[in-house]
Amino acid sequence: MVAPIDPRSGSRSIQDDSSPATGLNRRRGDIGSAEASLGRRRGDTSSAGTALGRRGRVSSCSFAGFRLEADGTLWRGEAVVHLPPKELAALRLLVAHAGQIVSPLKLRYALWGDVHVTADSVPKCLSSLRARLEPENCIQTVYKRGYRFTAEVLRQGLPPGGELPRLAILPFATQHAVPKHLGPAIAEETIVRLSNARSPALFVLARDSVFTLVGRGFTAQQIGETLKADLVLTGTLRALSSQYRLRAEMIRVEDGTQIWVEDMLVDQNRIAGLESELVQRLAWRLGAGLPGDRALSPGWSAGIPGGRPVRPRSSKGGLSISAVAATPVEHEGVPQRREAYDIFLRGRHEWQSLHRHRMQDGLQHLLRAIEVDPSLISAKIDLAHLCVTQTFYGFMSPAVAAEHVHRTVETIPDLPRQAEAILPALGWVNFHFDRNLPAALSAFSLSAHLPHGPWTTRIRVMFALSRGRFAEAIELLRAAIQLDPYSAWLHSRLSWALHLDGQAAESLGQSQIALDLFPEHEFTIFYGALILAFNGEASRATELAENLAQRVPFFDLATAIHAYALACAGRSDEARTILERMQWLSRERFILHSFTPAVYVALDDMDAAIEELHAANETRCPWFFQTLADPRLKALHGHPEFERLRAILTTMETESAQNAE
Repeated sequence: MVAPIDPRSGSRSIQDDSSPATGLNRRRGDIGSAEASLGRRRGDTSSAGTALGRRGRVSSCSFAGFRLEADGTLWRGEAVVHLPPKELAALRLLVAHAGQIVSPLKLRYALWGDVHVTADSVPKCLSSLRARLEPENCIQTVYKRGYRFTAEVLRQGLPPGGELPRLAILPFATQHAVPKHLGPAIAEETIVRLSNARSPALFVLARDSVFTLVGRGFTAQQIGETLKADLVLTGTLRALSSQYRLRAEMIRVEDGTQIWVEDMLVDQNRIAGLESELVQRLAWRLGAGLPGDRALSPGWSAGIPGGRPVRPRSSKGGLSISAVAATPVEHEGVPQRREAYDIFLRGRHEWQSLHRHRMQDGLQHLLRAIEVDPSLISAKIDLAHLCVTQTFYGFMSPAVAAEHVHRTVETIPDLPRQAEAILPALGWVNFHFDRNLPAALSAFSLSAHLPHGPWTTRIRVMFALSRGRFAEAIELLRAAIQLDPYSAWLHSRLSWALHLDGQAAESLGQSQIALDLFPEHEFTIFYGALILAFNGEASRATELAENLAQRVPFFDLATAIHAYALACAGRSDEARTILERMQWLSRERFILHSFTPAVYVALDDMDAAIEELHAANETRCPWFFQTLADPRLKALHGHPEFERLRAILTTMETESAQNAE
């Protein structure tokens, strides 16, 4: 977690030295040059400076390997897919309402207007459209209700939210005697709940970019200007004798004017009440009331650039918070539920640190919160994300993670409605551990409408990469970077995706951009060292990897990349010493095996590389399928055992396609 800042001075009230963002507090001038590097290559869709500043219409969108241009041209890769006018109109309508059910009546009216057509006209049109989109299964028939477009839709040229005001929510500064996790936690929950409102009154900027700039010491005004926000919400949390006091203020970025200030008080043993009150007051200010609200005043909207009024909505059609961000309002009445919610907030703070011991503490907090209050959906969603994330870093075995996720899912009735945000994590476990691709596809389809979020997008990208859908993953990452330009993991994961796709020069260039922007982030260094070593810069890669391995000795992935860089640099004995040490460690605890095969290949020990790949398969290593596509293992292509391992995914895809038929 990053340290909150004072709303106007930019000084931090707390400092968390273990944060991944620590060390990123470089000169403010550096951020300008780093941001410029995002767009240094012509046509780079990840340019934050242009993408975030546009207010034009969406020019195109993409889904499941297809790209639909504004002029109606549908592309599959480099080939044009010709669509008759009615099918194009149907596709446009379904894509515009992706994740929602579109009734046959609405489709018929959109395609034929008042012209009388037979009852089977819509089914025939949809059947023909499905055939043109094969082998993808993008259109789901919902019995007696209509059709749902289930593929992930990535819109180019404009982040979701259109003309809505753009709001950046900063972690609230905390003063003496306030637990350090409360300020960021309340801000995070507010971001999640407003982002998932079904009738949003504004577009909430991505959490990672905002928190990264806070960690670099930017003031609220500077953050708003950098991210092209219209408004910034910031504030300070103080401890009184028996209460917490939150002073929240909304700042207009255009001229730094304070539009309004809200003071909220809550008993210290009812912290969930403070968060609920903040969301309620924001809804009131935004003119998009929550159920039960009285008539709302749109007067505050005069502070938005352009002065466009925001009409109040009735409580019936107002701001509705999705189950993805389960509201804690119901926790205000029962002491044990309030206790559970407070434990959950502490757990979230700890596990997002990405450090082994703190993630373990976070796990225990989340398990305890669920034990105290089994109805606390937010804690269950975080638990699933934590378990999947720990397997990515090698801090938890896939078997243990899968057990936690499955057990948690079983306790949630009506899963798609109550906790849809847990579906990507469930889909990941279905795919990698259970090797059940149809179940995984179902989980990802049901959650395709969820907006970008750090954990949701991360799992979607890993799923696409593991299936060898590199172009889809690259497009997803670039679209996410438009929304979240200062997310370290998005930039570093893009360099990895380009590497897997065989785009060596692009991968090298992207890794350098990531290193320029986030020189201290663990995964930026990890991917940077790997890609540099592969592309002939072994000396620099060795220095980066060695420093990372010393800084985070518990991070086995860094140790494996250090060994790989040494092997590429011709320091074989040192590389073998590291591998032997990892072998000894594997007898004591779980260790990921997917990144050691490349070391053995660099050492010309193909048998050992194959043995490591078998171990990765047996333990269901989350990187296994991506490792098989890694260009560093090209020397193994054609080896009978290697080809048998690659056939696992081919078989899964084939069986899934047959089941779908």
